Amino acid sequence: MSSEYQIAETLDVKGASCPMPVVQTKSAIDDLAEGEILEVVATDSGSMSDLDGWATGTDGVELLEQVEDGDVYKHYVEKTA
Repeated sequence: MSSEYQIAETLDVKGASCPMPVVQTKSAIDDLAEGEILEVVATDSGSMSDLDGWATGTDGVELLEQVEDGDVYKHYVEKTA
């Protein structure tokens, strides 16, 4: 989980529903340097598939891991370019 990664920033999107977790993640990733990792903390179960789909279709980002922790979903996204 997060102990494996050196987190540059944590984005709290708890309470936000589609498409806001993806929109806010894109904005936060844009502010990071290449190689930095963003932790996204969400409560929308749809964020699991939404962020996976966004990362798969977006150049310059890689979804490293997604973790379901009760009602909280954590996503680890690396800016690769």
